[in-house]
Amino acid sequence: MPAMWRVLTGCLLLLMAGPGFAELQWNMPEGVTEVSRDVHQLHMVIFYICVAIGVVVFSVMIWSIVHHRKSKGAKAAHFHENTTVEIIWTAIPFLILIGMAIPATSTLKAMYDTSESDIDIQVTGYQWKWRYQYLDEGVDFFSNLSTSWDSIENKTEKGEHYLLEVDNPVVVPIKKKIRFLFTANDVIHSWWVPDLAIKKDAIPGFINEAWTVIDTPGIYRGQCTELCGKNHGYMPVVLYAVAQDTYDKWVASQLKAQEEAKSIKEMSYEELYALGEQVYTNNCASCHMPTGTGMPGVFPALHGSDYITNKDPTDQINIILKGKPGTAMAAFGDQLSLSEIAAVATYERNAWGDQKEQSVTPAQVHTIKTQAALSN
Repeated sequence: MPAMWRVLTGCLLLLMAGPGFAELQWNMPEGVTEVSRDVHQLHMVIFYICVAIGVVVFSVMIWSIVHHRKSKGAKAAHFHENTTVEIIWTAIPFLILIGMAIPATSTLKAMYDTSESDIDIQVTGYQWKWRYQYLDEGVDFFSNLSTSWDSIENKTEKGEHYLLEVDNPVVVPIKKKIRFLFTANDVIHSWWVPDLAIKKDAIPGFINEAWTVIDTPGIYRGQCTELCGKNHGYMPVVLYAVAQDTYDKWVASQLKAQEEAKSIKEMSYEELYALGEQVYTNNCASCHMPTGTGMPGVFPALHGSDYITNKDPTDQINIILKGKPGTAMAAFGDQLSLSEIAAVATYERNAWGDQKEQSVTPAQVHTIKTQAALSN
C-alpha cells in the first residue's frame, strides 16, 4: 500500500475511534442567544444555497463531459455575443446574491445594535490576560489562565477544561442586555465566545462594540483568536451567566474585595510568599519560567539577578510598577494591588534561594510608588 494511502487510512480510523468520533463537531454551535441562533440559521441558509449551486454546476459539467466527449465525435460550437445567455448568467447570480443579502442584512443590523444596554463592560486585552471593567458598577479585575504549569508541561494530568479555565471569570445576569467595549493595552487581541456569537478584535487606541442577551444560565468558554505573542494560547475567556440575585451578590462581594485590596495591611512572610507564588504564576512564569531562569536571549533570568540579590528592593519594585520600555516587560502598577506587588517581590527574592525569608511589605511598595509618582 502506498505511503499516502496508509496515512489516509490511519487518519480515517482515528476519526472513527469511539471518544474522538463522539466529540467531533462539524458545524458551528447554535449558541444560547437570539443573535447566535440567527447567525446559525443564516449560516445554514447560505450553506444550502451553496450546496444547491454546487449540485447544479457540477451536474451540468459532468453531463457535458460525458455526453459531449471527443470519443463520441462531439465538436465544440463556436458562438459569442449571445445576449440571451449573457442576461441569464447575469440575472441568476444577481437574484441569488439578493436572496443572501436580505437575511444577512437583517442579522447584521441586529448584531450591531448596542443601544439601550443594561450593563456596560469594557474588555481590555493584555499580554496575556483580560481586564474587565464594569463601567456602571465599578467592578474592575483581571482574568488569568488558571491551568497549572505542571499540567501545561505534561507533569500532571490535564483537566476537562485544559487551557480554558481562569481565576476570575466574567459574571453577567441572564435576560439583560450586556454591551461589551473592546480595546487593548499592547497588541491586537480578539475576544471570542462561540456560544454568544461574539468575536471582536481588541485594538490599542480603538473601541469595538458587541452585545448579548443570554437566555440560559451556564458557563460559556472562549479564547483569544488573534496571534498576540508567545502565550497567545493562554488567554481563555470564561463567562458565567447567572440569575439577577446571584449577580447582585457577586457585585457586592467584588466591591468589598476591591476596597480591602486598597488598604495597606501587615502580612506575615508566609502570607506574602503564598500570595506571591500565585501572582508570579499568573503574571510572570510564562516569560521568566517557574524556575526564574527566563529564556536566554528573549526573557532575562530573575534568579541571581541584581534586582533580586540586592537587599534594597527599590529597583525591583520600580520595574514591577513601571515595566521596561522597549521590552515585553509590562507595567503592573495599575494591574496589581500593593499587597500583590509586595507578595510577588517577596516570592521572587526567596523562591530560588537568592535571599532567606526577606519580606517586602505593602507599606514599602506604597512608599516607593509614591516617590516614583512624585519624581515624574
